[in-house]
Amino acid sequence: MSSTPQPRRGNTRQRIQDVALDLFAEQGYEKTSLREISEKLDVTKAALYYHFKTKEDILVSIFEDLNRPVEDLIVWGREQPRTLETKKEILARYSEALTTAAPLFRFMQENQATVRDLSIGVTIKDRILALVGLIKDPEAPIIDQVRCFSALFTMHAGMFALKDVDGDPEDKRKAVLEVAVDLVTQAHDPGSAG
Repeated sequence: MSSTPQPRRGNTRQRIQDVALDLFAEQGYEKTSLREISEKLDVTKAALYYHFKTKEDILVSIFEDLNRPVEDLIVWGREQPRTLETKKEILARYSEALTTAAPLFRFMQENQATVRDLSIGVTIKDRILALVGLIKDPEAPIIDQVRCFSALFTMHAGMFALKDVDGDPEDKRKAVLEVAVDLVTQAHDPGSAG
């Protein structure tokens, strides 16, 4: 068994991202310096610079890595028929992506002004609009458009609103997803309202 797996070149990069995100969340993006990140990692600033030149570079890389599943979902969704089943699958996959990216979304929620000023702010808005475009019908009346936007906002808000509520995280995730699916189902088929 001499076939040792290739070491992941991204290990140091990943460690930098994890430590930076922890510090950003703990003390705020503005108050965190590259020096603090390198000290916490116990590496030189030069070693940190090898991977990232700025704090924004680190944040953008975290965002891109954690949001790749969302990008893939948008590409996949555009190739699917606009059925209710497809819309439910989009919501289910988006729910999983949000769960995986929870630390980043928590940071973004707590640092909205900073995020808005960075390049990722525009990207986030574009992705949300792309997702809404996949779950709403092109000619949907305004009430159904609101339902589709609300479904996504329910998923985002659910991550934060329910974190302090007692209960199993997976049960809470499923409950939020169910409410989002209900909204999109009603928008897809207005006669399905209970």
